[in-house]
Amino acid sequence: MPARGDLHDFEPPRRRRFWLQSLWSGFVTLIIIGLLALLGGVWAYESAGPAAKSGPTTTVILRKGAGVSEVASDMSNAGVVRSAALFVAAAEITRAAPHLKAGEYAFPSHATLAQVIHKIRTGDIVHHRITIPEGLTSQQAVDILNASDVLVGQIPTPPEGSLLPETYEVTRGEQRATVLQKMMDARDRLVSTLWAHHKPDLPIDTADQAVTLASIVEKETALPGERPRVAAVYMNRLRLGMKLQADPTVIYGVTGGAPLGRGLRESELEAPNPYNTYINVGLPPGPIGNPGRASLAAVMDPPDTKELYFVADGTGGHVFAETYDEQAKNVDRWRQIEKERAQSAPSLPLARLSEHR
Repeated sequence: MPARGDLHDFEPPRRRRFWLQSLWSGFVTLIIIGLLALLGGVWAYESAGPAAKSGPTTTVILRKGAGVSEVASDMSNAGVVRSAALFVAAAEITRAAPHLKAGEYAFPSHATLAQVIHKIRTGDIVHHRITIPEGLTSQQAVDILNASDVLVGQIPTPPEGSLLPETYEVTRGEQRATVLQKMMDARDRLVSTLWAHHKPDLPIDTADQAVTLASIVEKETALPGERPRVAAVYMNRLRLGMKLQADPTVIYGVTGGAPLGRGLRESELEAPNPYNTYINVGLPPGPIGNPGRASLAAVMDPPDTKELYFVADGTGGHVFAETYDEQAKNVDRWRQIEKERAQSAPSLPLARLSEHR
């Protein structure tokens, strides 16, 4: 049998091995737990999120100044993410937390947490569109902006012809004044560019006069292909000192640009009115609406023609003429079309169109 002293010499190495094995086992366990947690976090970050409660997307509006905890709560309450705590953790780990941006967001159904955080971090907000149709007056354009529930703030009515009718992208909470300024700046840039390259020897002296004439062209025809010819007719009349005889100018003088809702009366054509181009020679005092790109371009570079007249042709367009005799024949044809239409639909009033006598 070994001596007592030999047993004491044998036991410490055994204990050390035991503790070393226990420590190693615990370390391996921690590594496994850490790997499982990491894999679980990656899975949660990259896996499909909740389904939208209604429709293909969920809209969430994040207020300006909101911190990561508030954003996470908003996302969780809206059903975009499963856990606010997981959102906070993911935003902190990816270093997105300080860079989350306010605004209106549309999250697709089943968006991953990675996609949600990326969208908010990059500010991929919803853009709405507001369209100002060509030819509207400035007041009508302001009415469209005021009717939008996306925009905020008060705006005055800008000068007639100072806006560029187009479709503009806006964001929720954007100031109406900011959008209005965009429209005015876009118009100024376009007019400046076109005027810098306008056709020489035009019977107008300023870009403002070009805008005024373009606003008349805009109202006279809805066909883009006709606008250059209509512009040429008016240019030819200005060169000869003829009256423009444009019905839209008279209507503007009567209603301020609102639809007349009926044909012009002879008394209105003969009434003194700064915008009445049946009794006043030359351009009216200013634009009668906001012309679009095509009408502005047509006025700045009209074709070389000798045409002085046009009248409706019954198909939505116009027929043009160089002489009064040709115009008289065209007017007779139009009157016959009016008569036939009145007979087929007697309850509809006849609309008086410019004959440009």
